[in-house]
Amino acid sequence: MPEVILLEDEPVLRQELGEFLEELGYAPLCVSSLQEFDLGFDPGRHHLAVIDIGLPDGCGLDLIQRLRQDGQRVGIVVFSARQTSPDRIMGLGMGADHYLGKGCDLDELAATLAALVRRLGLQQRPPEQPAADWMLEVGPRRLHIPGAPSMPLSQQDLTVLRCLMDQAGENVSRRQIIEALGADYLEYDQRRLDTQMRRLRRRVEAESGQTLPVKTLRNSGYCFYQPARVQA
Repeated sequence: MPEVILLEDEPVLRQELGEFLEELGYAPLCVSSLQEFDLGFDPGRHHLAVIDIGLPDGCGLDLIQRLRQDGQRVGIVVFSARQTSPDRIMGLGMGADHYLGKGCDLDELAATLAALVRRLGLQQRPPEQPAADWMLEVGPRRLHIPGAPSMPLSQQDLTVLRCLMDQAGENVSRRQIIEALGADYLEYDQRRLDTQMRRLRRRVEAESGQTLPVKTLRNSGYCFYQPARVQA
């Protein structure tokens, strides 16, 4: 999972972007100032950076210039409210790979990062799992994780995983999952589903050290990409 360092001083936007990057499968480190960036940036881990320009303790352009002068090959995307043509030219001239305005669709940010991942050769195969399948026990509400202890589930987590694991390897739409939860698709706040999936991923990783093999299909749904069994 590529690690991204995100430098954004506005708290609400920083949280929104961090959650968005998580949904895309990245591992974001979110910082709010140049000082925090310098403390958190690890060239061995952070091969992608999303950087704001106007910051409380300086200018993001100076940071980009310094990174390039130090020979850092990190892929840099400027994400700024300053988006005139001279701003963009200056940012690219300082060493940014791409320059996006904050008014852009987040799907454009996703596509830009994906292009950087390909260009920099950062593609990663899903982590290898042990030979045994992932198994979901419906009655006891337990998830059996290969090579790790089983994990109890809430009814909601069970319902979501059953939708995905019953159709392992296939794309499962948000509508299918929401209707399985007994909710009205048109009235349901889909951010609730995103939050539930993030929490489930974190819990599986915290309890087993393994990555839940579910990929997010942007604006579409999810896919459980490992072999799986469901036992009633």
